[in-house]
Order: sequence, then C-alpha cells, then structure tokens
Amino acid sequence: MGRWEPNARGRLEEAAMALFNERGFEQVTVAEIAGRAGLTERTFYRHFSDKREVLFPDSNPLVTGFAAAIEDAPQSAVPMETVALVLKAVAAFFVGRHEYSRQRQAVVNANAELREREAVKLAWLSDTLAEGLRRRGVTEPGASLAAETGVAVFKVAHAQWVADPEPGDLGELMRLALIELKAVTCGE
Repeated sequence: MGRWEPNARGRLEEAAMALFNERGFEQVTVAEIAGRAGLTERTFYRHFSDKREVLFPDSNPLVTGFAAAIEDAPQSAVPMETVALVLKAVAAFFVGRHEYSRQRQAVVNANAELREREAVKLAWLSDTLAEGLRRRGVTEPGASLAAETGVAVFKVAHAQWVADPEPGDLGELMRLALIELKAVTCGE
C-alpha cells in the first residue's frame, strides 16, 4: 500500500496495535509503526504526538460521547436515569469495535504507565459526567457520586465485554450492572 493512499491514521492505528500485541508496547518504535503501515515517521507525527496517543487519542471520542449524551438526556431524568441513558448512548461507540477493544485492553493491562493513563482517562470521563449533571442542576455530592458510579459501571461492564471472546451487547451489560448495583445497595 503506497504512502499516498487514504486512511493513513487508520493504517497507523492498525499497524501499531498489531506490533504492540506482537512485541509489547515498550519494544515498539514509531519508525516500526510507520514502516508497518507503509508510511513515514513524519506522517505518524502528523496524526499522533507519540505512540501512546494511538491508544489514547487527544480528541477522545468517548469523552465527547459522554458529553453529548448528557445534553441529549431529557431534563426530567433523575441523576442515575441520566447516567443510564449516557451509558446506553456510549455503548453505540463500541459497536463493531470488540476485537480492537480486546487488543487495546491487553496492551494497556500489560504496561503500568498505560494503566495509569487509563485511570486518568476514566477520571476525565467522571469529571465530564459530573459537570454535565451539575449543569442539569444536580448538586454536590450527588453529581460526583452519580458520575463516579456511572464510570464504575462502565468500567466493570467494559471489562466483562472485552474478556468475553463472543461478547453480547455492551449496553445490555451496563444495564445489567446498574441493576446489580441497585440490588447490592438497596438490598433487592
């Protein structure tokens, strides 16, 4: 595939993921990623600031999805209902991305620095959700509690989803996790 062909970013992501899974994140260089994709290092740096950005893009579509879903939720929704609607909407982001998500999570789990970065990303999701809830009039500590709970549900359901070689619907796993959470907190 020539350098001039379209989807350079996608080709770089695919090459990086393959190399990370073959050899481990630490052992892979930007030059190797670019070479595997049939591109130059310069092209790599047009799309990513470093190889970590392949796994954690600057313009994180998941955070954007969280923010948009909060705005789309009906004003009449109570905080945890809003959180459930956000999780349902965000599940759509993962449709068709199971294998990529499995590979990405394996790379992240194998590297302490990447696990820390993942924790920062999850905190960003929680902050985004809490801020959206506060804009909807939810006071503290309710906004932060609902947001942290939502991110915990997302994290647990996502872990189940990527661990399953033949996954079901991530949205359904999050819905079931919310039901389980209610059962363990309310004694139902």
